[in-house]
Amino acid sequence: MLEDRTCLVTGGSRGIGRAIATELGRHGADVVVNYRSSEAAAEAAAKTIDGTDGSAMTVRADVSEYEQVESMRTAVHDRFGPVDVLVNNAGITADRRFEEMTREDWDRVMDVNLGGTFNCTHCLFEDLRDAEEGRLINVSSVVGQQGNYGQANYATTKSGLFGFTRTLALELAAEGSTANCVAPGFVDTGMLETVPGRVKEKIRRRIPLDRFARPEDVAGIVRFLAGEDSSYMTGQILAVNGGMDW
Repeated sequence: MLEDRTCLVTGGSRGIGRAIATELGRHGADVVVNYRSSEAAAEAAAKTIDGTDGSAMTVRADVSEYEQVESMRTAVHDRFGPVDVLVNNAGITADRRFEEMTREDWDRVMDVNLGGTFNCTHCLFEDLRDAEEGRLINVSSVVGQQGNYGQANYATTKSGLFGFTRTLALELAAEGSTANCVAPGFVDTGMLETVPGRVKEKIRRRIPLDRFARPEDVAGIVRFLAGEDSSYMTGQILAVNGGMDW
């Protein structure tokens, strides 16, 4: 159970983030649902959590903007106190073949996927370090392990999370806090809906379990990492990809 634990989930209003936020709340956590633009979806997620054993608040913040993350920290401290669990889930894509990719495409994805992870972790580092078994959980992707056609920027950010996670695991270890990374395969969310049907079928044939992941498949692993049972696991990358070889 996660009672008396404050968990902040970035990009928590939709898809994997919403499933994670709901799962943590179902196990008794105080959950902060961060969002950038999907206010109605974030409020709906918070309402669902409030109907379980947990409680929730929503905070609007663009994680790529350091000052907005600082304001989010203040709001969370005022309501729930220091953060025990940070889930860096927020991410975007701007896909195109590398020869056609612009520097704007590159920078925009870097600013959110890696810059946002830096901003949130840096702002909340003292919370995680000083917590009783603080937890840093970064959400990466199988694309960071394998690469993917047309996603040089996205794959770079997601593989960058591996080195970040392992380094933070070393820096948090002395205080008994951990840092781990979840690398989902292809998850049945709105992002996958934009992929053409023939491409999705080609991807599915590469998955030994013969299906795309559900957001709940990832959320359960994150909940394990957030809890006491994972206290001797740190610096790890957990592949949740249906058996895809990487």
